[in-house]
Amino acid sequence: MTLTWRHYLGVALLTLLIFLPGRMSLVPLDRDEPRYMEASAQMIESGNYVDVRFLDQPRYLQPAGIYWLEATAERIAGGPHARHVAWPYRIPSLIAAISAVTLTAYLGATLFGGVAGLLAAGFLAVSTLLTAEGRMATIDTVLLLDILLVQTALLRAYMDEQRSRVTPLPVALLYWVALGCGLMLKGPVVLIPGLATPLALRIIERQAGWFRRLRPSWGWLLTLAVVLPWCIAIGVVSHGEFFSRSVGTNFLGKIGHGQQAHGLPPGFHIAVFLLAFWPGSLFLVLGLPAIWARHREPAIRFLLCWIVPHWLVFEAIATKLPHYVLPTYPAIAILTAATLTRWPLRRPNALWAKGMMGLYGLLWGVLSLAFVVAGAILLWTSEHRLDYGALIALAGALPLVLYTFWLMWRADRFRAAWVMLSAAVVIHAGIFLTVIPNLGLLQLAPRAAALYDDYRPCENSTLVSVSYSEPSLAFLAGSNTKLLGVGPASEFLTTNAACALVLVDRKDETALHAAMETRGFGLTEYGRVNGLNYSNGHHLDLGLFAPVRQ
Repeated sequence: MTLTWRHYLGVALLTLLIFLPGRMSLVPLDRDEPRYMEASAQMIESGNYVDVRFLDQPRYLQPAGIYWLEATAERIAGGPHARHVAWPYRIPSLIAAISAVTLTAYLGATLFGGVAGLLAAGFLAVSTLLTAEGRMATIDTVLLLDILLVQTALLRAYMDEQRSRVTPLPVALLYWVALGCGLMLKGPVVLIPGLATPLALRIIERQAGWFRRLRPSWGWLLTLAVVLPWCIAIGVVSHGEFFSRSVGTNFLGKIGHGQQAHGLPPGFHIAVFLLAFWPGSLFLVLGLPAIWARHREPAIRFLLCWIVPHWLVFEAIATKLPHYVLPTYPAIAILTAATLTRWPLRRPNALWAKGMMGLYGLLWGVLSLAFVVAGAILLWTSEHRLDYGALIALAGALPLVLYTFWLMWRADRFRAAWVMLSAAVVIHAGIFLTVIPNLGLLQLAPRAAALYDDYRPCENSTLVSVSYSEPSLAFLAGSNTKLLGVGPASEFLTTNAACALVLVDRKDETALHAAMETRGFGLTEYGRVNGLNYSNGHHLDLGLFAPVRQ
């Protein structure tokens, strides 16, 4: 089967339909997403597209590329009154997810045929990790697309060498420009897959003549041309502080110790793969013997050199988050699809390997059933309600999952994969259409911001938040938000009493009242909201107060 432009258009449209549910109703999700959105919004408000800031602090974690994309999306789709609306900032992630899935279909079809390409696209599109990341206004899905473009250029040059074909100039341009764009998105991170893949092939094959097809003698100048102007500008504006923070603290600091409580031992990414690549995780594990039997084939070798070095690097560094290995998922999806469409099932000979596969299959089955019932159970336990949409999703997905189990028992992995992909689409649609929008535990920041909007005394009022410092509140309440302790909050309120309100948890009210009284001020309560801060598990009872001179 040969894929045509109609097939790729169909893949893109189906991916759009998969990722649309919940995009507009999903509130800003702490903590990373609202930081990106707020920084992009402040970029628009200030007109400063060089120095990225979150509230009154510089945000020197990565270059400005992702903020440019989100600010552009907001300017085009947001409109004049959409400052605190989340969905426009998520457009780059949506476009990147659609493009990544479609490009995966192309690569899979090029290497292993059209059916493998479509199946690989399906595995990537419904994988748990991409399903989550593709709905949020963070950098990870855009970075995935950029690295996928880098690997596409590398694969084309490598396969051209194998097949004695000429590598067109646009392929070389794609590689070097994509490297430059990756540097503008996440800094040196893009060099790990961009350089580790050809280096691994060089070590294994003991030659790298094919890499000259990408014109490295002058191509690196294109990469510099992409990143150098902004690097010079931010170096001047920040007096070099950006590079010491982003490279020294954020990038190199993650290697030696876990940052932000994310330090975990090696093996973490393998452990969470069952969930992160579900439902494709089991199909990959079952196909590992067949992949290893063909690991010397050029296409398989390239895909393994794409996956393994990247994976090992992020298993080795101390800081670990599931999305760090997301750029390997297109290659994993392609290999998984190839095991189902091109090669017969090979069972391991060792008894321990059979036992491990059986245990993995059991865990995968339990996880699949958990996904089916999770939405309805979560709504019932947290909100004490049965939602018809969640029940419909459960009723639609359960027969498909059970049918998948029966097909797997019959060793019909190919049909089981397609049925399971269908079940995953139903499950994800139910979660994002009916479950997440109705979860009250996600609504604390929106309700607090709405209360503030009802009582703000001035057009440019300031909300001072003493007990609740999540970035979602800052995004929803605006760039004038101050996240302060009791002492600094009382000082600010007394000097800006006319246009400031304060949000404080009941446990901190006594201390704030006392601090205000020493300055000759009292507090008038306007209203309260209470709920769970899901980022740290603390239950908050927040009161909104205005400072009043006594």
